[in-house]
Amino acid sequence: MGIAVIWVGERGVRYYAVGRALTHSSRLLMRQAELVSNQRGHLMVARKMYEMRFPDEDVSKLTMQQLRGREGSRIRTVYKTESERWGIKWSGRDYDPDNFAGSDPVNQALSAGHACLYGLAHAVIAALGCSPGLGFVHIGHECSFVYDVADLYKAEVTIPAAFELAATYNGDELGRAVRRRVRDLMTDSKLLERMVKDVKYLLLDDSEHFSKDTSDEYAESALFLWDNKRGEVSSGVLYSEDDEI
Repeated sequence: MGIAVIWVGERGVRYYAVGRALTHSSRLLMRQAELVSNQRGHLMVARKMYEMRFPDEDVSKLTMQQLRGREGSRIRTVYKTESERWGIKWSGRDYDPDNFAGSDPVNQALSAGHACLYGLAHAVIAALGCSPGLGFVHIGHECSFVYDVADLYKAEVTIPAAFELAATYNGDELGRAVRRRVRDLMTDSKLLERMVKDVKYLLLDDSEHFSKDTSDEYAESALFLWDNKRGEVSSGVLYSEDDEI
């Protein structure tokens, strides 16, 4: 997840290719940048993320501080429930990214599972042409939006799997066992497809998101010229001064 691959000529005198999105359109990226740069839009997306965690509650009037507190309480409850379910002592999230083996089995399992979830979220974000660095709840990191998206599914996928494997796995490679378990859970629940829909839901308004299936639109080329009055005009046209409206 931390490596960018770029194909260049000798000493960088030619640029050939780089890992790229599956879409030719920058529509979602532009929308993401617009929302993250506007306080009202930024808060709207953050509230949508918390709304997905609390589907039976109205969070539209809650502040970010209240939302964070509500989410912290929810996750503590999830940890407590899984701890009691599997009979594992839980003392809180404690891990060192540079020393995987230094934490207890359940924290190792959580780290391994979350890494899988981050990988899938990063792949979806990149495929849609969005920026992994422009987050709404997390900010300031190159993978802020990755963490935002992954957090939507931890209580459903990685936390239960981590506690289950920490309690039942007797082998020497707990991390590998967790990765396989999380892989199967993500596949069985069609999480990749759900992530695609959820990212679009977060960034597009209801009319854009539900009016039609946008998959074809993102597959086609959409190159325009910027116009400060009309927003965009067709490219590939030789304009003259008389074309101004």
